[in-house]
Amino acid sequence: MSVLVVGMSHKSAPLEVLEKVALDTGASVKLSQLVLDTPFVTESVVVSTCNRVEIYVEAERFHGAVEEVSRLLAEHADLGREEFVQNVYVHFDEAAVAHLFGVAAGMDSMILGESQILGQVREALLTAQNEATVGPALNALFQQALRIGKRGHAETGIDRLAPSIVTASFAAAGDVVDATDTRFLIAGAGTMAKLAVRTLVERGVDADRIAVANRTYERAQDLAIESGIRAVLWDDVDSELATADVLISCTGANGVMFDRARIEAAGGRLTVLIDLALPRDIDGAVRDIDGISLIDLVVLSKLTENAELAADVQQVRSIVDEEVRTFLVAKAASQVTPTVVALRTMATDVVEAEVARIESRLPDLTPDELASVRQALRRVADKLIHTPTVRVQQLVDGSGGVTYAEALADLFALDQAAVAAVTKVGGEPA
Repeated sequence: MSVLVVGMSHKSAPLEVLEKVALDTGASVKLSQLVLDTPFVTESVVVSTCNRVEIYVEAERFHGAVEEVSRLLAEHADLGREEFVQNVYVHFDEAAVAHLFGVAAGMDSMILGESQILGQVREALLTAQNEATVGPALNALFQQALRIGKRGHAETGIDRLAPSIVTASFAAAGDVVDATDTRFLIAGAGTMAKLAVRTLVERGVDADRIAVANRTYERAQDLAIESGIRAVLWDDVDSELATADVLISCTGANGVMFDRARIEAAGGRLTVLIDLALPRDIDGAVRDIDGISLIDLVVLSKLTENAELAADVQQVRSIVDEEVRTFLVAKAASQVTPTVVALRTMATDVVEAEVARIESRLPDLTPDELASVRQALRRVADKLIHTPTVRVQQLVDGSGGVTYAEALADLFALDQAAVAAVTKVGGEPA
């Protein structure tokens, strides 16, 4: 069994392709279940954010799993083979582990070091747990990834980088965000909208200068009550645009919500548009309107790494590398241990069978003599299996440990059912 990830992100695909592959929660659940129904896959977790869609699976066969998972992702996005291949990436085993750990640590994010990804990875795991698509292998992998993400922020100064795409977009917007008379309209009431509201309030923006609109008014009301801001009906968005300075849009809709004509009709007060949605909410053509600044994922993806924090970034990457090695050694050990235990069990069974045969053929042996025979046979068996078992434990730290364990099981004709029986329910060695 091996871990495999098939995905697309801002690093591998342009925004136009990411828009096609984007998943909401319902679509993520459906895709994860479809993946789990394919041959060769025993567990699945889908991570979907504003700049990545990744399907993690525990696979029995690499090639079969890659083909099935890739097919389902391509069909969901309605991408032809050539376009899909040009933009997808595949990581397997060690590379897949390293990739997830790097993602959770913010090292693969559009805004390097951002901490928002931790919550998104956690949400993906919780969804998989609730939908019963995750098992012991991916659960352990994702739990470790979450711990690594927390460790990176706790042990380094990486938090001095923008902690989220929201804060990065505010930084790109400039002084208007912090002006004492700036009025904000937030379109959407999901996770990103909540983060935007919380960030504005923490920056000292008065609640009466923040309005939230959502196509489902009750959700806007819930966010307004929670944050002390004002909720408006979706039908009133255009009139609210006329009095707002900054529009922050993150609706989760499948198409453009604010085209050029709608923004032009809002009048001259509106100056900054922040589009945090995927697919995009705001038509890129609004950039041609005089006095309008559009900050979207295209703009944010061009932000460069802060040179002053290069040491912190390298420290986080070192933490990830260390944790990858530790995780793989532990995984190899957990796979090797059942084979070693089964080998020792087989040797014990052989000794007892020989003692029983000798006892039946030589009934005149005294108990002490029989005990001496048993002890001698055990010493011979221990010496014969000592070198193979020591060798397999030594190889755990290298790349050949599991392969050697498989060879050991094959050479000694170990019953695979006996090897599996050594493992507890949940995949951990006894």
